[in-house]
Amino acid sequence: MSNRKVNYFYDHDVGNFHYGPGHPMKPHRLSVIHSLVMNYGLHKKMEIYRPYRATSLDMCRFHSEDYIEFLQRVTPQNLQGYTKFLTQCNVGDDCPLFDGLFDFCSMYTGASLQGATKLNHNSCDIAINWSGGLHHAKKFEASGFCYVNDIVIAILELLKYHARVLYIDIDVHHGDGVQEAFYLTDRVMTVSFHKFGNFFFPGTGDMYEIGAENGRYYSLNVPLKEGIDDTSYYQVFQPVIQYVMDFYRPTAIVLQCGADSLAGDRLGCFCLSTKGHGECVKFVRDLNVPLLAVGGGGYTLRNVARCWTYETSLLVDEPISNELPYTEYLEYFAPDFTLHPDIVTRQDNANSKQYLETIVKNVYDNLKLLQNSPSVQMQDVPGDAFPDMANNNVDDKDPDVRITKEEEEAKIEPVNEFYNGDKDQDGEEVSTT
Repeated sequence: MSNRKVNYFYDHDVGNFHYGPGHPMKPHRLSVIHSLVMNYGLHKKMEIYRPYRATSLDMCRFHSEDYIEFLQRVTPQNLQGYTKFLTQCNVGDDCPLFDGLFDFCSMYTGASLQGATKLNHNSCDIAINWSGGLHHAKKFEASGFCYVNDIVIAILELLKYHARVLYIDIDVHHGDGVQEAFYLTDRVMTVSFHKFGNFFFPGTGDMYEIGAENGRYYSLNVPLKEGIDDTSYYQVFQPVIQYVMDFYRPTAIVLQCGADSLAGDRLGCFCLSTKGHGECVKFVRDLNVPLLAVGGGGYTLRNVARCWTYETSLLVDEPISNELPYTEYLEYFAPDFTLHPDIVTRQDNANSKQYLETIVKNVYDNLKLLQNSPSVQMQDVPGDAFPDMANNNVDDKDPDVRITKEEEEAKIEPVNEFYNGDKDQDGEEVSTT
């Protein structure tokens, strides 16, 4: 395990953005995490990269051109000219317009995209991007503090080299944007563990949402109730993921490590400890499949920082002290200054053993309905988003030479590669829920 190569992506500017006063999403948490990672000495166990910044072209591999152009052009100073788009694209309250919004999206998306490319070329075994994991963003609109879905874009890159990609989401909120994107394909299996019911955002993620067409049974949802603790969570997580591995046999995994499933989160309602959350990361690590680990939710800053620092140590397989090292942010962790503080349970665990066993059985029964692991015919591999980035020494083609018809067709997305949204005759998006 210790000889696995880990790449870590961090842009020093990514923590300087601000969603606005009182907003629960705080990019500053990324600066705090990075400081802890460095002061624990974890940087010595991995290669650290200042990541590529995604272009509008990269983002349009999933999102609509109009939506990305809007994100690129709109600013707090000129928003009066974009009133119609603000409503259409769901930019406003939960997803506020702030200075540098497109740059922020470019940084976190580019890091996930570069991580995927490094994995494709076997440049690393594990890629880490704590700034990514914004799983709610949709093709045409922002949602749940997420503007560009870096996960979907990274998975599309992985699909150039991998026949089957597994997406695992342990955020307290359902990974609806990723599920919707790949709802019709068997090349991506999405597995989300989340709070469901009582109008909890985003309101999707019932266990009966299983995919459609070629993707039927390739969407798995594990709807949980409030108050779930480490023991109960792992009682579900371990067998579900093991069943998925046995039936689906993915060749790459993307793990969204949303930390709002921790006890005491400002918006969450689960009772996981950092160690309990980390057990899931460790289990996925030990599957020994190329892994992209990304961040996600997490709204009590000190707990998010503890969690993702600890999970960085797990991914590089390097034990670290419970006593936090000195950093410029040490006062955030008063009064205990520890990596694993005692957790205060706010509510009872509403998940009975019988309820959890029923969910696991349902997942198993659905997986049995898969005929077998899908046999995907891999043809010529499309070009990388940025060939030089993976250090694979591929000569760039002469840009003045016209490409062949076969090369042009190879760039076309296969039918049902990902959900493309539905529009009516007026071009308005039609809800499929």
